[in-house]
Amino acid sequence: MTEDLLVRASGTALWRGRSYRCALGRSGITLEKHEGDGATPAGTWALRELLYRADRLAVPSTRLPVSVITGEDGWCDAPGDALYNRRIRLPYPASAEALWREDRLYDLIIPVGYNDAPALSGRGSAIFIHLATPDFAPTAGCVAFALADLLELLPGLGPDTRLVIRP
Repeated sequence: MTEDLLVRASGTALWRGRSYRCALGRSGITLEKHEGDGATPAGTWALRELLYRADRLAVPSTRLPVSVITGEDGWCDAPGDALYNRRIRLPYPASAEALWREDRLYDLIIPVGYNDAPALSGRGSAIFIHLATPDFAPTAGCVAFALADLLELLPGLGPDTRLVIRP
């Protein structure tokens, strides 16, 4: 059974009758996503897997496939690169974002199935569900939750869950 995690432009997400605060892209929600625009892409997206920092958290309960983040993990954000919008190993010859961060925002990451089947050059990369800053500052285009809320959501999230982002 497919379930939707509904995200609204107001910075709230609805899941199983509950409302959760979330941070969205600094440029709001868009139907026309482009690399570097700071916008969260509107639409309906699959959840691919859960990546987590095993040095900071126990393996979370979830129905998603789970992988550990290492210091060599990155995400290619270089339009035109053969591995654009894919997880890569660092160092990498093209532009890539490090997934091993000191600020704890990427202690839990769920890559969203946006622009990945296939990845179209320049249409946006590294759209994740991840942890929010304490003040819920805007993201670069991702959806971010408080740690306690994301840990509460994770057990119900699986490959059949759809992330629905509405403007």
